[in-house]
Amino acid sequence: MDHILYSITTEHDARWLLAAGLICILGMASALHLLAAARQQIGSRRRKGLVLAAFISGLAVFTTHFVALHGYQPGQEIRYAVWPTVGSFAIALSSFGFASTAVMLRPTRLFRALSAVVALAGVAGMHFLGISGLRLAGSISWEPGPAALAIGGGLAIALLGGGAVYGPGLSRRLGTALAGTLAVAFLHFTAMSGLVITPNTGVDQGLTVSSGVMTGVIVAMVLAIAGVAAVIAWTTWASQSGALKRVREALDAMPDGMAIYDSDDRLLLWNHSYAEENPALSAALRTGMSFREIIEIGLDETLYLDVPGRKAEWIQERLDARSALTSTFEQRIAGDRWLRVSDRRTSTGGIVSVCTDITDLKNDARALAEARDLAQSANSAKSQFLANMSHEIRTPLNGVMGVAQALAKTPLSAQQEEMLALVQSSGHTLQVLLNDILDLARIESGRLELANDVVHLGRAVREAAQLYETSAEAKGLQFFVEIAPEADRWILGDVVRIKQILANLVSNAVKFTGNGFVSLSVATGPDQAGGATLRFSVEDTGIGFDSDTRDRLFSRFEQADGAITRRFGGSGLGLAISRQLAEMMGGYLDCESEPGGGSAFILTIPFNAAEAPAAKVVEICQPTDGEAATVRVLLADDHPVNRKVVEMILAQADVELTSVENGAEAVQACQDGGFDIILMDMQMPVMDGLTATREIRLNEAAMGLARTPIVMLTANALAEHIAAAEAAGADRHLAKPFDAAELLQLVATLPHAAAASLAA
Repeated sequence: MDHILYSITTEHDARWLLAAGLICILGMASALHLLAAARQQIGSRRRKGLVLAAFISGLAVFTTHFVALHGYQPGQEIRYAVWPTVGSFAIALSSFGFASTAVMLRPTRLFRALSAVVALAGVAGMHFLGISGLRLAGSISWEPGPAALAIGGGLAIALLGGGAVYGPGLSRRLGTALAGTLAVAFLHFTAMSGLVITPNTGVDQGLTVSSGVMTGVIVAMVLAIAGVAAVIAWTTWASQSGALKRVREALDAMPDGMAIYDSDDRLLLWNHSYAEENPALSAALRTGMSFREIIEIGLDETLYLDVPGRKAEWIQERLDARSALTSTFEQRIAGDRWLRVSDRRTSTGGIVSVCTDITDLKNDARALAEARDLAQSANSAKSQFLANMSHEIRTPLNGVMGVAQALAKTPLSAQQEEMLALVQSSGHTLQVLLNDILDLARIESGRLELANDVVHLGRAVREAAQLYETSAEAKGLQFFVEIAPEADRWILGDVVRIKQILANLVSNAVKFTGNGFVSLSVATGPDQAGGATLRFSVEDTGIGFDSDTRDRLFSRFEQADGAITRRFGGSGLGLAISRQLAEMMGGYLDCESEPGGGSAFILTIPFNAAEAPAAKVVEICQPTDGEAATVRVLLADDHPVNRKVVEMILAQADVELTSVENGAEAVQACQDGGFDIILMDMQMPVMDGLTATREIRLNEAAMGLARTPIVMLTANALAEHIAAAEAAGADRHLAKPFDAAELLQLVATLPHAAAASLAA
């Protein structure tokens, strides 16, 4: 160690040593920067960057070596042999070329360490070959110990620097350059401490150059290294400056406000939109001000509208939100404006704030909410209107159809029977139209629910077809119903809606067919996904229609053309409702036709097979010879026409009818005397039918009386009306206009069924 210190302090000029160290650090740092830049390139740019990095690093180490030798003071003139000096330069370049290539190919920790070892080995070769090229008045040799220590110590320092220090980032590159400089310095001074010069004046010096010439070469090399370093520094500054300029331009081009804060939450950078969206703050914004200062200025300028009375709490809440990794909130500010503020924390601890003006979105949301409320109000009004109109139309229609049915039971002339048939047909048409409109309203509002009951498909199909068999025969049409054996079974589904669709299709087929046939067939088959389906096909030999008509046939109020409407009648709602019902069932309704060639309508729905339900045995108590067969009926209805219609229909049966005009009278009548069945209207003055039904049920429970069957005989026919009647305690719901036979059936069977259930 004493020899090394002696060599540094006595045998070398400190000024040259300082210059050598700076040259080595500057050159190696520049080379590492070039190597990192080359790694980001491809093709020839990558190769050129690699060659330049290897050249600069080799040149820097070679220059460092000879600058240090210029500071060596052996006490005599030093000349430099040309070929050993050139050879040492070649060794330096080649070793750093190999090292740079290895790092470029495999930038792992192991390869970085091996590359450092290769580079330092080259430096050692350069050093000893270069020293051997010194021409002094004597011969040069080395002590083995210091020489071995120089090589081993230099390799250890290089191994540590390349394997542990070298990596991405400016700081690590500078650290690696310092480690490399230390390794070179240790090698040089330790080796020089073991240098032995044996005086010998008869040595052949060969081709040499003087120290002055070598100084010129060294100056040129230093200028080359400095020039490269200056170019790198300038390009780095220009790149960063250009990048920062582009970042600023990009930020200013953003429609949203953006600001960047450092890890201490101090403002670094912001765009024009950030200032424009905070007009009360724009004049006060400056680099380095804290976020707390910014919001306090906003508070002083009354920028924030949700802070009065809680300034300190609001500031703390805002700062706590920014401490999270990410936060987003909406802020109402002066001028009835809204901002959405998003804070995102960066990997270095800074914060990026983005402010978006959402005033228009808020206004649109408010307008949408108002429109939604208006739409809901309009929908509610429409539903209420439909309910009222249904009630108001069904009430007089019930009178028309009820009187017509009662009149049909009396002796009539042929002309009177014909007129009565027209009345009944018109009443039925009006009833169908009313039901279609209500179905359409329920589908639109989403309140139409499908049942999922166990039903016998074959029976339902035959019942739907049977309704129009007589009409087909009257027109001289052949009428066929074909049901495949595998479809003639129990299924899960809504039998009412299936029959409704089939009845609509069969009715249209009979209506639009003048001669030939109408057929209804049912079969099973797979769908596109391989699931089981039911396929209903209604075919006819009627008038048909073209492809343009087919595209609009399932629209509301559409038929083949205006002439068809005038000739055959109809509202054009049936097919639209049928297709929507099919889609609600998970199926589809389509058609095929050609003008004059008949039509085929195909309904496809999922096939959900079911087991036959257990047979229910109901024992109906029939009156004995000694019992009175007269059924005691209580009718509660405020409309005199409706009361008269019921009286005329029930006059055909053995009943004892008591009529009242409101629910309160019905409750009192039930308390005064027992009845076998109650026919209750829903809308009545004084007390409505639902309230009266609940009162009757409460009275029965309190007095321990038997449950009297209650039938809601009402024009309120919507689904919610039926549900309300059941909730109140009604047993049946019979919508007006009702069929006389159905009413007679209920009056004849419902009291006995109730008695049977009590006996059980």
